[in-house]
Amino acid sequence: MELDPEEMRVLACLAEKQLTTPAQYPLTLNALTLACNQTSSREPVVSYDERTVEAAVTRAKTMGVARFVHPAHGRSALRFGHTLDEALGLDSRQLALMTVLMLRGPQTLAELRTRTQRMADFADTGEVETELDSLAQRDPPLTRRLGRQPGQKEDRYEQRLGPATPASSPPSPVADSAAPRGDLETAAEPDDRSLNTRGSSVPLAVEVAELRVEVAALRRDVDDLRSQLGV
Repeated sequence: MELDPEEMRVLACLAEKQLTTPAQYPLTLNALTLACNQTSSREPVVSYDERTVEAAVTRAKTMGVARFVHPAHGRSALRFGHTLDEALGLDSRQLALMTVLMLRGPQTLAELRTRTQRMADFADTGEVETELDSLAQRDPPLTRRLGRQPGQKEDRYEQRLGPATPASSPPSPVADSAAPRGDLETAAEPDDRSLNTRGSSVPLAVEVAELRVEVAALRRDVDDLRSQLGV
């Protein structure tokens, strides 16, 4: 199975809503479009119209990973669901991990545990790692461990159902920081005077870059929490 970005976004949104708001699942076309275009818990943020979403979910249906639910029991609109768990043999915890990876790209164990809290229960990051390693050992593999990138302290994991998101590329400290570009360049490239006084600026520059990456990750997690609480 090789999903394109639109198919992956549609299926991940269906799985997310099934796990977090089961009373509203399956979704109408309008609800699915809104879910795809959320600005929180999505990387990258997209702006799909209903025609794009409908075409993507129809393609997914022909691949056996989506389904159409025709109106019944007082409902008047066609609704859409996914069958990723059935097609791939996933339990609820594995589905939660795949969903978050499909929605947000490569992430650390800690990020995955935090971002799946509304979908599944993991006692610690060790349990997350065990599930990811199990998915990576499938034939074909569904996940992959990425080596630690410059400016990062932990390995990241990505899904292998479709193309990697931009987040899987080695991130630069500038890209991950919300600080002004000029401030970052000053921290990463000190002038000759600072080199003379400290002897070597490289360790400090690396430390600053790592701190900025961590702050950016914390900001994203706070945004996630605010979204969940409706603040």
